[in-house]
Amino acid sequence: MSIAVGDRIPDVEVRVLNGQTPEPVRTGELLGRGKVVLFAVPGAFTPTCSDFHLPGFVARADDLRAKGVDTVACVAVNDAFVMGAWGKAQKVDGKVLMLGDGNGDFTRAMGLTMDGSAVGLGTRSQRFAAIVEDGVVTAMMVEPGPGLDVSAVESVLRSL
Repeated sequence: MSIAVGDRIPDVEVRVLNGQTPEPVRTGELLGRGKVVLFAVPGAFTPTCSDFHLPGFVARADDLRAKGVDTVACVAVNDAFVMGAWGKAQKVDGKVLMLGDGNGDFTRAMGLTMDGSAVGLGTRSQRFAAIVEDGVVTAMMVEPGPGLDVSAVESVLRSL
């Protein structure tokens, strides 16, 4: 069952790259305080994710903060090294927190896995965006299929 509005964000270990060290962090701690915009992509460095999804949140980070967002976070079923390299390539510069869900534990806990085996990706996350306030999901926008619409930054801004 997928996470829904009113549910608490799962408290699962993910990793963030700190310099050259992947540090374990708990999602309950990172995403459980203040107003958080969390978005997930099927994979770092993939076309839609790299050309539109992440860049949109980077470009509009100030607009999100102006609407009271404390943290903008991106998660993917990739390791922390890949997420760190992708963030550097995308010039995230601290605007978006890059979370590596290398084993897919967080994605499974959210109930939002996707089988990308047909295109060689294996188990990944569905593309989604969520607004989380003090650890509780207040808005959930899951893409119904391929592409980027309901989880784009513009949609999130309208929901804030």
